[in-house]
Amino acid sequence: MSLARGFTFASGSVVLVSSAQLGMRWSMTRLPEPSQWLDALMTGNVSLVALAVVAASILAYALSMLCWLMALRDVPLGRAYSLLSVSYALVYLLAASLPFFNESFSLSKTLGVALVILGVLTINSPRIPRPRDSV
Repeated sequence: MSLARGFTFASGSVVLVSSAQLGMRWSMTRLPEPSQWLDALMTGNVSLVALAVVAASILAYALSMLCWLMALRDVPLGRAYSLLSVSYALVYLLAASLPFFNESFSLSKTLGVALVILGVLTINSPRIPRPRDSV
């Protein structure tokens, strides 16, 4: 059991799932409503690049799951699960930073993300052994 290897796979899972979320957001703003996809494909009125990004995002989700399974071999579930929330912060920061997502920063969202990151750091900080009380 290697904690470093587990954290590496967990980080890979976070990066992949965050990429998948951003890819889905980007592509879905460039595609018609899902109920209109068949008509759009028939008329050639669909962005092939956006469809390719959807497919790549689905693949990223699958690879993220494989990384997650590998991480669970080495990292206790309580610590590993908290790492998944890093993707929420990453997606928010990237979506609000990159102009083509048309998202914005706000005080409440930023504070929420900061609290999530603080929680992850708290859960994954090194444990300090407590001295036993002598009777």
